[in-house]
Amino acid sequence: MFTQKELDFLKRHEVCAFATCVNNVPHVTPVCYIFLDRFFWIAIDYDTKKYKNIKNNKRVALTVFEYRPSRGIMVEGFAEVVEEGNEFREIYQRFYEKFEWVRRDPWKEKEAPFIKVKPEKKASWLM
Repeated sequence: MFTQKELDFLKRHEVCAFATCVNNVPHVTPVCYIFLDRFFWIAIDYDTKKYKNIKNNKRVALTVFEYRPSRGIMVEGFAEVVEEGNEFREIYQRFYEKFEWVRRDPWKEKEAPFIKVKPEKKASWLM
């Protein structure tokens, strides 16, 4: 789905604007992500609007971008909540290695989930 140029761009960045929606009301927040094996991974908490929205509507969107020069990638897709198991542990380890805030405030399975975003559609403006 992504060109090599787009993959390089996604792997160089770690923050995106993440959008969920329920009852036709959008909700957009900045989040840290990891892009791995065709999926975006986002750590969230159970008591967030993002989590509640995803439980009711799996459709999500995100945008990874740079202001100067103006370039980025917008993705629409489907979200899956991952709370435990091998997949959770593998992604948690990657977040732990990459982000200092995870090492500072670690968590265990079922304490906070990851959102696995499967891209279905994209638009990019990379120069």
